[in-house]
Amino acid sequence: MADPRTADPATAVTTAATTSGSRPGSAGELLRFWRHRRRMSQLDLALTASVSTKHLSFVETGRSHPSRQLLVHLADALSIPLRERNRLLLAAGYAPPHRDRPFHDRAMQPLRHALTALLTAHEPHPALIVNAHWELVAANTAADVLFDGVDPRLLGPPANLLRLFTHPDGLPRISTATPVCSRPLLERLRRRAHEETDDALLDLVTEAEQHLVAAESRGDGPGWTGDGVMATFELTTRLGPVRLFTLIATLGAPLDVTAADLAIETFLPADPQSSARLHALAAER
Repeated sequence: MADPRTADPATAVTTAATTSGSRPGSAGELLRFWRHRRRMSQLDLALTASVSTKHLSFVETGRSHPSRQLLVHLADALSIPLRERNRLLLAAGYAPPHRDRPFHDRAMQPLRHALTALLTAHEPHPALIVNAHWELVAANTAADVLFDGVDPRLLGPPANLLRLFTHPDGLPRISTATPVCSRPLLERLRRRAHEETDDALLDLVTEAEQHLVAAESRGDGPGWTGDGVMATFELTTRLGPVRLFTLIATLGAPLDVTAADLAIETFLPADPQSSARLHALAAER
């Protein structure tokens, strides 16, 4: 079986592809693009950013060249993603404010060590780190239970967790987590793709939704179980079923584009028997 953790995280964290001509090039045009994206009028943005509507209009039309400080301030008001803030500043002739280092860059070492410690501390429960497009960046040893029995073709580097969780030969093949179970995540990722104009993520969501539609046509209903507090699913293991629920976390205050894209998904046992089986599986390893 291919090991999805062999993917090089440096290449796994990719730049979002955008449709040709989907966004303008000048700083003023980019500001107007993001303002429209956020459904804000010039007055709305001017009030939020405490600038005059006249000055904002001049910046958007190119009649006034904005200062670096103003662009950063407006980007904050518009909640523009870090990668797109770099593009905005570059369009105005300023150096990008946020570095975009590969995950294996030397400067990322403290973050890598911290994340590795987090993954290790989560043993014997599965834990994964993915990038903005849900490509696997790192995983702990316990995560093997999520891959044991899925189609090896889905594990070729870089393994895509969104595809793995929705493809019928992926996680639905070894658990009660049908593609329909991923609908809440897909809805969140679709909103994010639209908010950040991330066409690559949108393509992945569309692909995953096709698996969802196919599952519904087969009559595959949601496989979630639970008592109304959180949804759980049963994973098939060689020691018996393990009932799990998931948590997804991101960095609180990232300053690097790559760091901002990272998400940590942890899987936790939903009952004492599942916890005992995860510990037994870890002891076997």
